[in-house]
Amino acid sequence: MQVQKSVLIVGGTSDIGRATALAYAQAGWRVLLAARNEDAARRNADDIAIRAEGNVSVHLLDILETTGFSAFVDSLPVLPDTVVCVVGELGDQAQAQVDLSHATLVLRTNFEGPALLLGLFAERFAARGSGTLVGVSSVAGDRGRASNYVYGSAKAGFTAFLSGLRNRLAPAGIKVVTTKPGFVRTRMTAGMKLPLVLTAEPDEVARAIIAAAELKGRDVVYVRGIWWMVMTIICGIPERIFKRLRI
Repeated sequence: MQVQKSVLIVGGTSDIGRATALAYAQAGWRVLLAARNEDAARRNADDIAIRAEGNVSVHLLDILETTGFSAFVDSLPVLPDTVVCVVGELGDQAQAQVDLSHATLVLRTNFEGPALLLGLFAERFAARGSGTLVGVSSVAGDRGRASNYVYGSAKAGFTAFLSGLRNRLAPAGIKVVTTKPGFVRTRMTAGMKLPLVLTAEPDEVARAIIAAAELKGRDVVYVRGIWWMVMTIICGIPERIFKRLRI
C-alpha cells in the first residue's frame, strides 16, 4: 500500500498559499495548512477539502514567534515530505524608512521567521534522509532599489539563506528550491498597476512550485521567465549609473 505524501504550506491563508495547497491536494497529497489566523485557515482548508476531496488540516503558527518553532514542528501529525513557505509582508517603503517597528516587521516576516523555520525543518529532513524545502522569495531581492529596499533586502537575505542551505544539503539528497514570482495578482498587490506580461496569477505560481519541487525542475525558479532577463539587465547596470536611476 502506497503511503500518502504530505506537504506543509506555511502561509496557508495567503492567495499563493491557498492555490498551492489546492494544487497539492488535487495531486493526491495530504495537506497541512499553517497560519496564524485559524478561522481563515479553516475556511481555506474546508474549501480545498471539498474541491479536491482531500485530507487537509490546520495548524496554528505565527512566523514572528520564533521561540515556538520547535514545539510547532513536534506538534505536527507527521513530518511532511515537503515544506513550502509562502509567508511575506510587502510593507510600505516610505513608512519603513522612518518607523523602525514597521521596518522590523517587514524584515522579520520576510527573512528571519522563514529562514529559521526552514532551517529547523532542514535538520529534521537531514536526520530522516529525505525531504524538499521550498522558499518563496522575490525578484526584489536580486538588487536593492530605492522603491522597496527594506522588503528587497529581506528577500535577498532569504534567497542567500536558501542558496547556502541548498549547497549544504545537496549531498544529503535534500532538495531546496527558491521561487521568485515577480508581480502576482493577490490581495497584497491590490490597487497596484501591474504590467500584464510581468504579472502571474496565484495558480501559476502554484504550478511552478510543484514542478520545481516534485519534478526535475530547477533549483531557482523565476515563475515567468521574462523576469530572469529583466533582473539580469538591472543587475548588470554599473553602480555609478544605477544610483542615479529610480526604478
